[in-house]
Amino acid sequence: MARKISMAFLATIVVAALIQSSSAQTTHTVGGTLGWDIPQGGPTIYSTWAATQNFSVGDVLVFNFANNQHDVTEVNKADYDACTATNSISRVTTSPASITINGTGEHYFICGILGHCAAGQKLMINVTAATSAPPSQPPSPSAPAPQPSSVPAPAPQAATPTPVSAPSPAPVSSSPDTAPSPATTPAGVSYTVGDNQGWTITTNTAQFYQTWASDKTFLPGDILVFNYSNGAHDVTEVSKADFDSCNTGSPIAVNRAPPTRITLTAGEHYYICSITGHCAAGQKLAVSVGASTPGGAPSPQSPTTPSPAGSTSPPPPDSSARSLGVAGLSATFLSAVVVLMF
Repeated sequence: MARKISMAFLATIVVAALIQSSSAQTTHTVGGTLGWDIPQGGPTIYSTWAATQNFSVGDVLVFNFANNQHDVTEVNKADYDACTATNSISRVTTSPASITINGTGEHYFICGILGHCAAGQKLMINVTAATSAPPSQPPSPSAPAPQPSSVPAPAPQAATPTPVSAPSPAPVSSSPDTAPSPATTPAGVSYTVGDNQGWTITTNTAQFYQTWASDKTFLPGDILVFNYSNGAHDVTEVSKADFDSCNTGSPIAVNRAPPTRITLTAGEHYYICSITGHCAAGQKLAVSVGASTPGGAPSPQSPTTPSPAGSTSPPPPDSSARSLGVAGLSATFLSAVVVLMF
């Protein structure tokens, strides 16, 4: 009899441990589908994301980012506020970075690459102790079941016919055989560099901006629009030699106020970001600007196709599915113990 009691007690401890472990570990993919990058939607993106999460000791933070373009640096509050990594607690440079939360209170993470934290690539989380979810309570037997409403439904009303007005005659075009031409501005066609990606360090390929420009015909008077986070990037025009070597020592022009609008002239033009490491990571664009067609009319432009968004890792499986799996394993183990007891 004592042996059976001991086995039952052991089974109870094992099941409790399994349930506790399932409730104490939740995986949070930082930023969701955005990943860990310089936010394009404003500096509060990561704080807004964190406000929707519940962090506990034992949970795991997963940072998805492009290798050699970002890192995950844990710092204290003073360094977090000042965006400095001088006294970093830890630093991970390889993606995906999985960090297990090992203590309660506030934790601070930034990207240690110069300018990235100031552009909003920073995260603060508040961690509570890991707790198991309380068991659900069965409904009280004394609570009366809801009764159907005794108010009769209103009788259907006869539809009132709506008077139909005679259709107005369509206006007759003075030139029915001429298709309307697309609207153009006097200054030419405006191109948003990188489309939805903007002017930033890309996460897919070092040739992203050259691929973007390859299907476009640029003419004098056209406008390049560079969208980027203030303080995180700039638009520096350089010579071909400096473009090839990513040298910023002899710039032709430097623009640091987004959005930067540049009106093109005929010839070759080369643009880079002068922030250390950004040009080498692929933040560079070369355009060849031809002459206008006779009469000053611009040549037909190829349609601009938005570049695909950077690939991101799929979100981790929902923690509730993991909990159900552990619960099923626990029930199977407990059933085996009960069979041995009797």
